[in-house]
Amino acid sequence: MRVVTADLPDPGPNLPRPHRVLALMERATLDNKFARIGARLKIADRPARRFRTPSVISLDVQTDRKGEFFEIAQQSGAAAAVEVLDVQPADRHLLLLVREGKEKSKYLCGHDERHWFVAGIPDKAAVGTVRQAKEALKPTEVQADQARNRIKGNARNRRKNAAYVRQGEWFFIPAREVAIAEELVLRNEPLTRGNGGKPHWAEFCYRTGGETVYVCSRHPSGITEVEYRRIVNGNARAKNRGWQTMRRNPGVYVRGRVRHPDHKTIVLHGWHRVLMNTENQSKAMRNVAFLD
Repeated sequence: MRVVTADLPDPGPNLPRPHRVLALMERATLDNKFARIGARLKIADRPARRFRTPSVISLDVQTDRKGEFFEIAQQSGAAAAVEVLDVQPADRHLLLLVREGKEKSKYLCGHDERHWFVAGIPDKAAVGTVRQAKEALKPTEVQADQARNRIKGNARNRRKNAAYVRQGEWFFIPAREVAIAEELVLRNEPLTRGNGGKPHWAEFCYRTGGETVYVCSRHPSGITEVEYRRIVNGNARAKNRGWQTMRRNPGVYVRGRVRHPDHKTIVLHGWHRVLMNTENQSKAMRNVAFLD
């Protein structure tokens, strides 16, 4: 299952060495593994100047005339190894391991409702199966709520159970005892992880605490007020970048409809605490070009 690099004959000391290429037999093995979950895979070699991520391997979900497909791209001349650790055809998920030198990264590749996705697994999580990868992507609070509600077996993989409701990378936990200041409730508020992806929209939203940040297309993760003042004071045109004031890491509670173009709209009866999955704890996400 490993994608290895095939060394071409040494051209001698005075000639450039040809770049390494992925072995065709191993490409076919990867194709077969992805085909078992109903997905297409394309493997590409690209020069560094055209690469989408800072790493030598890039994982992406793209679309052509036949529909969506996974793409694994490798910088020309770079050596890496790719291995499928677990395949769950009925669940349409697989667990991928990428080795770049001494570094190892794991990714959950699968289908969620309407589209294929790639999610980096937190570096500290010791996982070897799809089921373990899914659990590793759940925040600690979600896992604790599962235990309190005695959620077991396949119920843990459902998008809705007694512990939570999930939509994409967001988890919603019932918050029956939270005190909401109704005058501060916002309508049609975006939920975003600050990476340029498409937001989820909540019908009613209440935020408390957190840090005020300034967001624009050049700074999607937000900058502090000190950094914002430095930028706009040093460049008069910077004021016209469409800045928005947002809160970083606040306590967020929502109710009502939550919608996203790639997911079925969910309806939350009563206030729910909002938690994002743990893929932001993964250095592996630097290799992922696809954002929902």
